[in-house]
Amino acid sequence: MFMDWLLSILMMFIMLIFVLISVAFLTLLERKVLGYIQIRKGPNKVGILGVVQPFADAIKLFCKEQTYPMMSNYIMYFFCPVVSLFLSLLVWMIYPLGNELISFDLALLFFFCVIGMSVYSMMLAGWSSNSNYALLGGLRAVAQTISYEVSLALILLSFIIMVGGFGMNLFLIYQNYIWFFFVGMPLFFCWISSCLAEMNRTPFDFSEGESELVSGFNVEYSSGGFALIFMAEYSSILFMSMLSMLIFFGGNLYSFLFYLGFIFISFIIIWVRGTLPRFRYDKLMYLAWKIYLPVSLNYFIFFFSFIYFVNVYNYWDILVM
Repeated sequence: MFMDWLLSILMMFIMLIFVLISVAFLTLLERKVLGYIQIRKGPNKVGILGVVQPFADAIKLFCKEQTYPMMSNYIMYFFCPVVSLFLSLLVWMIYPLGNELISFDLALLFFFCVIGMSVYSMMLAGWSSNSNYALLGGLRAVAQTISYEVSLALILLSFIIMVGGFGMNLFLIYQNYIWFFFVGMPLFFCWISSCLAEMNRTPFDFSEGESELVSGFNVEYSSGGFALIFMAEYSSILFMSMLSMLIFFGGNLYSFLFYLGFIFISFIIIWVRGTLPRFRYDKLMYLAWKIYLPVSLNYFIFFFSFIYFVNVYNYWDILVM
């Protein structure tokens, strides 16, 4: 029993190290892709083709002088980036590494709890800075994140009804013959755009609206604090890409194609940033409450009815036999 616990902790530790390394190289990929979209090179001086650039940036950020606003609520201000990164790494616990390691039956319920908690770190980061711009950015982020969490939850609930449980392993088992992408294709596109809004990514980056709010809720953060918020955002991008692959494309963890798809979804998120202009805020809210919510609710009712009638039919079939 003790060895099982030790092995689980070791596997979690190794996974977190790989996630942090992946975050570093995702930032490099983003800068390279955006560079080529804008007809320039991107990072290409530090190391071969700029491969060492993320580590140079990390060393620079963590070695810079940390500034603290004089009027800030210091303890909240200091801990919000730490909590933000902690939550974005904690949610990786639902990654199904195997029956004997990290795999539990209420994985998606745990996911909902963690992303719900991540709202508080953004809100308190904006509030504790005691800056009007940071506070406005925090309020925008909270309103946006809470709105799109509703759509995300309903989209996931549709597929939870289909598989009959919250465990990630169920999604691997039930997609042996057909991917859920083909079963609910409109839901996939709603899911991707809701993920962009949930992570405050372009074209829904209203909490970081540079043209109006300078940098949003993190405007007063510098050096290490900014780096932690930055790492939390990119860890969330990787996680949402992984979750999208698991839910909609079966996600055989032992297949190379799974990881190619994982990278491709991350690439799409970066591609969107280089292509689309920012939305208007009222249109963002209209999209969430007037379009995604009715679509996801209708699909949820359809899947629920379908599973109910299938179960009833099987029950009568058993009775007749």
